[in-house]
Amino acid sequence: MAKITAAEVNKLRKTTGAGMMDCKKALVEAEGDFDKAIEILRKKGQKVAAKRADRDSSEGAAIAKVNADNTQGVIISLNCETDFVAKNDSFVTLANELADLALGFDSKDAFLSADFKGMTVQDKLTEQTGVIGEKIEIGGFEKLSAPFVGSYIHAGNKIAVLTGLSAAVDGAEEAAKDVAMQAAAMNPVALNEDGVDQSVIDKEIEIAKDQLRQEGKPEEMLDKIAKGKIKRFFKDNTLVNQDFIKDSKQSVAQYVKSVDSSLEVTDFKRVALG
Repeated sequence: MAKITAAEVNKLRKTTGAGMMDCKKALVEAEGDFDKAIEILRKKGQKVAAKRADRDSSEGAAIAKVNADNTQGVIISLNCETDFVAKNDSFVTLANELADLALGFDSKDAFLSADFKGMTVQDKLTEQTGVIGEKIEIGGFEKLSAPFVGSYIHAGNKIAVLTGLSAAVDGAEEAAKDVAMQAAAMNPVALNEDGVDQSVIDKEIEIAKDQLRQEGKPEEMLDKIAKGKIKRFFKDNTLVNQDFIKDSKQSVAQYVKSVDSSLEVTDFKRVALG
């Protein structure tokens, strides 16, 4: 039987993040073979992942990252089962490392297949499922490109937002962050009227008409009043038309134009947990 040293156990623990006893058992089983011990721990993760596949993983960390020249951003959410794990420093560190890597990929599938410290991202998630004992997966994956991209992560990593602006003007960084904070707080359904799905509009019209009928309004007036209510819906629920939370006297679009008269919000992405 191979003699396992504390240094070997510690090296395996640092490499995989697994507990000391799990690392020692894996090394004993592998008769001191380091790579084989890693494989044993990974297989343990696969077994735990299979057992917990149907678990709800609605907790975690939503992380937004922007590239050096502020032209691309990505949001990922690293999901787990409990808030206790989500707040763990090593879990948040892993989420940030994965988000840095995700900047280089345009799709969730390509990202999951990417190399992360000698294994795929998916294998790392499986390994961590074994280490932590909870279902660990990538939930949200959103990419955004624009002439200027800014970001905001809400306290506790529960909401992350990217916003795109039409130009990298003076004040763009603060404006992009302000608009991202707006989207985090107000959860708009779309950027503007054009982005609202017709089925959503039709549903809102029907709801408005039903309310008006119950109020006793005549049938011939329903369409006209309902259209007014839809305008209100757009104002409340589309990002650029919402009242700006830092100054309700202007809309988000007006606030952005106050930074630069030609500036517009081109897009936003929002990922929320819980």
